[in-house]
Amino acid sequence: MVASCAASTVVKVAPAANGAWQLLRDGEPYVVRGAGGDTHLDVLKKIGGTTIRTWGIDQLDREVNGKSLLERCQELGLTVMAGIWIEHSRHGFDYSNPELITRQRDAVRACVRRYKNHPAILMWGLGNEMEGPNADGSDTRVWRELEQLARIVKEEDPDHPICTVIAGAATPKVQALMRDYPSLDILGVNAYGAAAEVGKAVAEAGWIKPFILAEFGPVGHWEVGQTPWGAPIEPLAREKAANYYTAHKSVLADSQGRCLGTFAFVWGQKQETTATWYGMFLATGEKLPAVDAVAYAWSGKWPSNRSPRIERLEASFAEGTVAPLEKLTAAAVVSDKEGDRLSYDWQVVAESTDRKEGGDHENAPPTFPECVVKGDGPRAELLAPSKPGPYRVFLYVRDGKGGASADNFPFLVK
Repeated sequence: MVASCAASTVVKVAPAANGAWQLLRDGEPYVVRGAGGDTHLDVLKKIGGTTIRTWGIDQLDREVNGKSLLERCQELGLTVMAGIWIEHSRHGFDYSNPELITRQRDAVRACVRRYKNHPAILMWGLGNEMEGPNADGSDTRVWRELEQLARIVKEEDPDHPICTVIAGAATPKVQALMRDYPSLDILGVNAYGAAAEVGKAVAEAGWIKPFILAEFGPVGHWEVGQTPWGAPIEPLAREKAANYYTAHKSVLADSQGRCLGTFAFVWGQKQETTATWYGMFLATGEKLPAVDAVAYAWSGKWPSNRSPRIERLEASFAEGTVAPLEKLTAAAVVSDKEGDRLSYDWQVVAESTDRKEGGDHENAPPTFPECVVKGDGPRAELLAPSKPGPYRVFLYVRDGKGGASADNFPFLVK
């Protein structure tokens, strides 16, 4: 058992007027203003966040300064949608194999039994995109097994609801889940370009229970335009920030009271297509404009220190072709609300070749510091790499007070 000096909580989903739903924590209404990730908890609390989302039970035991994630959340007054990883067929799991099924059921039971009494637990995140990120949801074995797993969770812990997360809200998938997984309390949906429309989508599919927008953020790398050589064009940092704000506000407004909250993704840094596409922080710890936008969406107030804003990033070779070792220049126009002194970090990075699906781990591509001749200000002098191939120019701007911004563009050496 995981010990805690505080009493465990009782969390329920309860119907409200006109088909709406509400989350009740120890009898009091509770709104999820959430983030997907387990770092920068102090920042989350400061800007009005209430909840984090994890994906695997191992995250709950990770210690910082001798304290587990659950302990740190409890101290800050944050709650956790505790993810229990449910295996994917695309990773080799066979939903027709009785031995694997039994092993997974036993693991789920052990997870719930171990953590159910910790007061920071808000709900169980039973699976994430286990149907497959690009699947149509037609494999009924997955939904029927989730029904069995949900019954195990409820048998062990009747005091916390279950949320299962799917990729997108396509009608056939939602209806399959409704048919074969009736014990589900809360539907979780991961969506990016279509995040603002999730409330309408689940309603059109016939879903009448509560739901959560379980991941949202910038337009996905599979949803954008590409260069002629296939490099996806990453949205600008300011465009991403606007997406976070609009998605959160829109899904709540269009949910007819059935949306219990949202989880911004990803509360941290992650290499996925690029080093900056989804992360709301840099690897060096600074927050990006997306954090400011979420703060404003939640509270109507901006953080006391806003991140810098890259107004323009310009280069004649952006999304174009250059010769090996060609001399190049790039320039940016950057503003800072507080007038902070800014530092500039220009980088030339190879296009990622380790591309996965469904958020699986990707290795970062190499950088080429020798290609930055001068890069300590808003104008950079660069040198094209000697080896032909696809690359990107990144600009990182920091204000020295915990705020940053980052943009990039692809180019081809040929």
